[in-house]
Amino acid sequence: MPSTPDLPTSGRPTANDGAPPTALTIAGSDSGGSAGMHADLRTFFACGVHGMTAVTAVTVQNTLGVTGLVEIPPETVAAQVDAVASDIGVDAAKTGVLASAATIEAVLEVCDRHGIGRGGRTPFVVDPVAASRAGEPLLRPDALDALRHKAFPRATLVTPNLDEVRLLTGVQARTRDDLLDAAKAIHDHGPEWVLIKSGHLPDDPECVDLLFDGEEAELLPGPRYATVHTHGAGDVFASAITAALAKGASMPDAVRAGKRFVTRSVEHAYSLGAGFGPVSTFWRISPPSF
Repeated sequence: MPSTPDLPTSGRPTANDGAPPTALTIAGSDSGGSAGMHADLRTFFACGVHGMTAVTAVTVQNTLGVTGLVEIPPETVAAQVDAVASDIGVDAAKTGVLASAATIEAVLEVCDRHGIGRGGRTPFVVDPVAASRAGEPLLRPDALDALRHKAFPRATLVTPNLDEVRLLTGVQARTRDDLLDAAKAIHDHGPEWVLIKSGHLPDDPECVDLLFDGEEAELLPGPRYATVHTHGAGDVFASAITAALAKGASMPDAVRAGKRFVTRSVEHAYSLGAGFGPVSTFWRISPPSF
């Protein structure tokens, strides 16, 4: 029997020089397959990045809404992060639903150990998912404080939508002129960069997002499509940015790439079920020949 080569004890296997960049999503499941970790994994794949998961919660969900949520024990969430970071390695990471303060603290502790986040080598995108599209809460009340005071200071980028800005800071953005105030309010809690996702901004003919580093702001306009099928758009935007960061892009370039990706995904959104359908990453993938 031929001998088996020794396997490395940590990091990526050295024999696989063709391995793609890796990205980790620390997020909840969506049984309807439109949002959460499912949207993240589809986006990672479409962007040429190997996706990995640490599941934080299991939702009972379809296109009509969320009817149940079961949290994964915080120690199990942290163990998933540790398992992939210690063996495979993580080039960039993002969060989705973190559910509770205990989960947030467990995730931050293991991320700190593996150099994920500010002060480490690995970019850390915190998408502070607080409620479903239909308004069902996805966080315990204590999690909002933990996001503000513990997660945000460790984040390379925080990507709230307008409802999440209001929940986290009290700032109500009604026009694009309010977006900088919203970004400053989030940035005051310590992240390196802030991206305000304002696709639901009322009465604006464009979808305008704003990137802010504490000093300079960049508006990112894009077309607004006449569709209600935008389930998972925020997740896809944040995960496309994460994929670009995993490939080594600068933050401004990663956010611009993410904006282009989610814009095309909304353009190609499709109807599914009786409610709100998902944005589509299929535009990036050539159809199979079989």
